[in-house]
Amino acid sequence: MSWKQILTDAGLSEREVDAVIVLSSKSNLKASELAKELGTTRLDAYNSLERLQTIGLVTVTADRPMRFSSPPINEAVRHLIGIRKDQLLRIEQGFEELQKGINYTAESAEAIAKDEEAKFAVLKERVHIMKKIEKMADEAEYDLVLILGKFGILHICRTATITSVNKAAERGVNVRVLTQLDRRTIRFYSELHDSIQVRHSEDLDAQGALEDNKQVIQYLNAEDNPVGRGRNDAALVIESLPFAESQKNLIDTIWEESTDFDTASKRFTEERIADPLKLTIDGGSFLDKIREVLQINDALPEVDTPFNAEAFIASSLEISEARKKLQSGGIASLGAFGINTESLLRQVGNRVGEELAFSLRNIEDHIEFLNEMMDWWEYAGLGQLNYDIDPNFHIKVNLSSFEDSESLPIWSLDDGIIEGALINRYSSDSNVKIEREIVTNKEENFSKYNIMLDSE
Repeated sequence: MSWKQILTDAGLSEREVDAVIVLSSKSNLKASELAKELGTTRLDAYNSLERLQTIGLVTVTADRPMRFSSPPINEAVRHLIGIRKDQLLRIEQGFEELQKGINYTAESAEAIAKDEEAKFAVLKERVHIMKKIEKMADEAEYDLVLILGKFGILHICRTATITSVNKAAERGVNVRVLTQLDRRTIRFYSELHDSIQVRHSEDLDAQGALEDNKQVIQYLNAEDNPVGRGRNDAALVIESLPFAESQKNLIDTIWEESTDFDTASKRFTEERIADPLKLTIDGGSFLDKIREVLQINDALPEVDTPFNAEAFIASSLEISEARKKLQSGGIASLGAFGINTESLLRQVGNRVGEELAFSLRNIEDHIEFLNEMMDWWEYAGLGQLNYDIDPNFHIKVNLSSFEDSESLPIWSLDDGIIEGALINRYSSDSNVKIEREIVTNKEENFSKYNIMLDSE
């Protein structure tokens, strides 16, 4: 049996077979050069190349004009055999599930050849994308990062990809997973190897992968239905060291800002928000601020002065009067360092409000939610709070501070709680609009939150 017959039996058209045979022996051909080899038009050559790219048998350089390559003929056949095996497995599993009366969704996989030059390829359908990620896990030597969005873990665990990922971790590869936890998929993370690090980012809904800082997958499209077959899924595979390094830098930045799995998962396992609260205290030069508060007016000498051992030892034993005053100061002293206690307490209040809204998230009716929120406020015995329906429903938070300068501005915490609860409840609801006003006059100071509900 010839290579041509095997490739034909594997499902390639006659033109696709000829293209693979030519490219496997002559790499980096332009479409016009391939057309000449095949004795066809450049348009026909492009049509064949597009199909071969989607199943991972052809890669293309990012040059102008583009140049196309294919792996050696034996690797190409092995790749096609893998696809057919996965498709057969999917059919068998689907049949077994249907026999049980269960709707089945499974994905198999696909891969592309590598070369030293920067190349890219477009993979279509989840079956091929998963196969590529599986191959990346098999070939990873020291680092593998999976970016799974909300539902990527579901697709990984329902294919053979989970086995390859876990085997990579077992052989010492540093496997990391960046994801956005979801109540429906959190149980699947238990199938990952114990050494695999998982972190959650609330704003991360992308999917992709990075292998050894040399190869990147970026999803271009993913079906809205997370349990569908993913026939409309598409991803870009980039083999470029500079691009992979830039992606790693981006991933590392997101990783540092994300939350570890155990902490983030408490939202779903313990029904509470335990993510670290990151506060912003102020901006500007803190060196200049401390020079000012310590009353350091003299500039540092620009030239070296003779070393005086006695003066050096004596200076290390002295504490300035300004420093002593700060040490005995109260809350107001924090302001000297640019630490705004009102801002800090407001941010803490936002977090309390977020947790309050989270605890009441099962209440669908808006009026009932607001009523429960007010009941909690009254039960907690917090600050002065008023609400009215004229001209529209609004909540007033009293901002007047009767404490002296050394007291904590608790009223700022109160305002932050209401703001955090309302924003987290309604920020994604197009039928509810929240407006915040600050009213200051001789009689009173307050924040006014106008809550406008769409009558429809």
